[in-house]
Amino acid sequence: MLELAQEHGARFTFFSSSEIYGDPDAKHVPTPESYRGHVSCQGPRACYDESKRVGETLCYIFHGEHGTATNTIRPFNVFGPGMQETDYRVLPNFANRIKGGHPLNVYGSGNQTRTFCYITDAMVGFLLVILRGVPGEAYNIGNPKPEISMVDLVNRISDVLGKPVAHNVIEYPDSYPADEPNRRCPDIRKAKLQLKFEPSVELNEGLRRFLTWADGVYTGEQ
Repeated sequence: MLELAQEHGARFTFFSSSEIYGDPDAKHVPTPESYRGHVSCQGPRACYDESKRVGETLCYIFHGEHGTATNTIRPFNVFGPGMQETDYRVLPNFANRIKGGHPLNVYGSGNQTRTFCYITDAMVGFLLVILRGVPGEAYNIGNPKPEISMVDLVNRISDVLGKPVAHNVIEYPDSYPADEPNRRCPDIRKAKLQLKFEPSVELNEGLRRFLTWADGVYTGEQ
């Protein structure tokens, strides 16, 4: 694909991942694009992390050696309608448990933190990178606020639903990849300055939209 873009003078956008940062040092949270990452090349998540990193390296090489107009997007925890129960992500997992009337399962200590970016904000960010991205540059696309723990996420869901949601803090299942990053929060100053990217959907509103959609779809009412 990079060779094709080079041949035709086309722009090339690579979808990477926030996983390329691994488990960042606290001094680098929120995490800027300049952070080189804390990733094991021989860990249980390496097949994903390293494949994304090598993809970014190829884009870097083609831009530097051939002048190909490459950009890299690093999404941070995008959520919204369209997520499936089989995605095995935290929010569809929670929605599925709520639908079934079961307590939510929070893995590990429940203190691991994430930020969440609603899909409409993320799509705007993706398109801004494609249209306005400075050739050769990578951009974090996500919402840096709020950075919340998984237990706090359960409380947010309770607030949105207007009723308490039971939850259990349990050990990670055997099928879950080890070495989960403890924190994940993007520094999006670069995207703000260069692309005018600014997330606008607050977390509770995004959760309300997602859970309303999930309630209809997962129960067969839509």
